[in-house]
Amino acid sequence: MPLFCASGACMRRRAEALIVLGSRLIFRNRQRVGDFVEKNKLVLVGVSSWLMDAGALLSYGPNTSDLFRRASTYIDKILKGARPSDLPMQQPTTFELTINLKIAKKLGLALPLTVLARADKMID
Repeated sequence: MPLFCASGACMRRRAEALIVLGSRLIFRNRQRVGDFVEKNKLVLVGVSSWLMDAGALLSYGPNTSDLFRRASTYIDKILKGARPSDLPMQQPTTFELTINLKIAKKLGLALPLTVLARADKMID
């Protein structure tokens, strides 16, 4: 049984969806997550865009390219002598909604046009 459902409680309570937050543990076990949701016909949603490879219906989270670009400005400041403790903490400012239309079709879901119109990326 997958790590995230070791007790089996999610299936005993007839879960319909699984929400996954990004972590190294989940990333390393993303195929197991994908196999689990496919076997149990669950909707998988989460924060990390790499969940799309595991069969997620959608992901909504920070734009990682933007985060890395912004981190590089911090590295530049530190290399030029700034003290890391003097730099302000930053939060993500751009987010991405990715929708997997193939999974929606497989699950028999018709997504509202208003949701589709807001998607940054769609996978066919």
